[in-house]
Amino acid sequence: MRIIRYLHEGNARYGIVEDGGVRPCDGTPFTRLTRQSTVLDHGDVRLLPPVDPPNIICLGLNYREHAVETGHPLPAEPLVFIKATTSLCGPGDPIVLPARYPDKIDYEAELAIVIGKVAKNIREDHADEVILGYTVANDVSNRAVQFTDGQWARAKSHDTFCPVGPAIVTDLDADNLAITCRLDGKVMQASNTGDMIFPVRRIVSHLSHSFTLLPGTLILTGTPSGVGFMRKPPVYLRPGQVVEVEIEGIGALVNQVVGYAG
Repeated sequence: MRIIRYLHEGNARYGIVEDGGVRPCDGTPFTRLTRQSTVLDHGDVRLLPPVDPPNIICLGLNYREHAVETGHPLPAEPLVFIKATTSLCGPGDPIVLPARYPDKIDYEAELAIVIGKVAKNIREDHADEVILGYTVANDVSNRAVQFTDGQWARAKSHDTFCPVGPAIVTDLDADNLAITCRLDGKVMQASNTGDMIFPVRRIVSHLSHSFTLLPGTLILTGTPSGVGFMRKPPVYLRPGQVVEVEIEGIGALVNQVVGYAG
């Protein structure tokens, strides 16, 4: 099932992509979705982030090749940080370079887990019971701030630094999905979720033993190798560029980069 959240005639609601269009639904994926009889054309709706999360929890250094390229040893436990929910934006929304330290902004293609039920102290073999589905995310990062602050929250949480979408897809094998990032059409990252050090069920179980995972919680699972700051010369986002993150079975998340307008 492909679940979207969209704007139509000024109203935001959930829908299901089927029958060649968008089937409006009453309710939410965290209570119950009830299909309506009408079908909307894709061109008549504006996609929103497919979830309005109560928390955005993230992992760093969760791909083997990314850990290798940065020179870090493979972590023994998931490296966890949090992005502010105000960083959220959706498909087609601009990534806005901040007024301060705008010159070292990086892309990070990521698979995101969407939690469907309240989860606390979940066993790894029960994690599927609390996962609603998966979506695409871009963990946009301010490297100038990240490498001076000593922790990552500010660097990861500028407004618009968490594009998510286009849909939540259920019933995926999240442990074997191709993941790609393109910048102005050029492939910058190309990997597979099979390179994750900690797979999705381990992540959910691990986090649930520290946090109560509420319905709608987004968990960004880390980025593959090929990030901009590790390239020679480094590649950072500039106004006018287009970033496209695509994950097999889910689709492409496309956002244009713009400068700060004041």
